Amino acid sequence: MENRVVLTGLLVEQAALRYTPAGLPALDLRIEHSSQQQELGSARNVNASVKAVAFGALAEKLARQAPGSQWTFQGFLATARNSKMLVLHIQDIQQN
Repeated sequence: MENRVVLTGLLVEQAALRYTPAGLPALDLRIEHSSQQQELGSARNVNASVKAVAFGALAEKLARQAPGSQWTFQGFLATARNSKMLVLHIQDIQQN
């Protein structure tokens, strides 16, 4: 079963590109999402700040992007190591 998360938002914060012990590029970032959703027949404004991580070529590509650029991110949610916080593990991106 595939449970893919799709999130559109602004790339607002990114750490310096780092490398895993295996030598894989990794990038920690934060995405700001804003939208209007329907809930029980009423419009609801939704704002969320989401921690995310990218690895490999996606990490290298996102490290070169300007803060404030808008993207659609696809991936999966997992808890961060030694934490209960959810993190979006980015597997695909598309610039909007």
